[in-house]
Amino acid sequence: MNTKINIAGIEFKNPVMTASGTFGSGMEYADLTDLNRLGAVVTKGVALTPWEGNPTPRVAETPSGMLNAIGLQNPGIDVFIERDLKFLEGFDTRVVVNVCGKTEEEYVEVVKRLAACSRVDMLEINVSCPNVKEGAIAFGQDAKALFSITEKVKKAAKQPVIMKLSPNVTDITLMAKAAEAAGADAISLINTITGMKIDINRRTFAIANKTGGLSGPAIRPVAVRMVYQCANAVKIPIIGMGGIGCAEDALEFILAGASAVSVGMMSFHDPHTAVKVAEGIEDYMKRMKVESVSELTGAVR
Repeated sequence: MNTKINIAGIEFKNPVMTASGTFGSGMEYADLTDLNRLGAVVTKGVALTPWEGNPTPRVAETPSGMLNAIGLQNPGIDVFIERDLKFLEGFDTRVVVNVCGKTEEEYVEVVKRLAACSRVDMLEINVSCPNVKEGAIAFGQDAKALFSITEKVKKAAKQPVIMKLSPNVTDITLMAKAAEAAGADAISLINTITGMKIDINRRTFAIANKTGGLSGPAIRPVAVRMVYQCANAVKIPIIGMGGIGCAEDALEFILAGASAVSVGMMSFHDPHTAVKVAEGIEDYMKRMKVESVSELTGAVR
């Protein structure tokens, strides 16, 4: 029984990763779960300089999910390389670094800094960031902007590049095709869906940013649909995410066309979720007599 997968020439021991922004850089979970049993640790987004993030409150619970408006708070690339990457050297798992920025130049500079880091196996580019030079519209909400940033990042990168797509668009397949045409090695989806919650007792917004990103089981059917659409629109590998809390959830994404999956919000509920998902996929393979997990990718047409 083979649980290994290959994305852009990089082999992973199993198809289960952690979703960026929900697992820190692994350091925060290392005493709670076994990082060595994961296919990959996907780090929180890192920018060229430290970002303070949004004012508090920044998180609110919703039915079957949560809203967050953290604002991509991070210590900047210098601290990340010196602290976070050094910590991850002690673990036998792949490392995917999520990159964020406010301009194309910022993205490219971070990617160049990471090019020399041997502990970085792949890059995941967060295109849900606002493009400050183009009216603060997210890079991932305009196909031309997405093509441009993908092309520039690919030219600067030494590691394979995953473009993380935003669901807050009319047609997700147009974005997937733009990323593929610009040279992306893979795409990951979905990022959070924009939502809002109002505190009726205080008569104000539940989070200071007014709107936030909705994640958790509530968005899973939307995410599975978008993965299926993209799998039938592009040929590059897809990493699916959105409300995965068990192996059955993960297998929906894989059968819809994902080569791998990422566990996000549910790690807050149970730090062992990602490991349990990996174990559950193995159990399913044994029960169904599936020799290789890759046989399941896109099996539902």
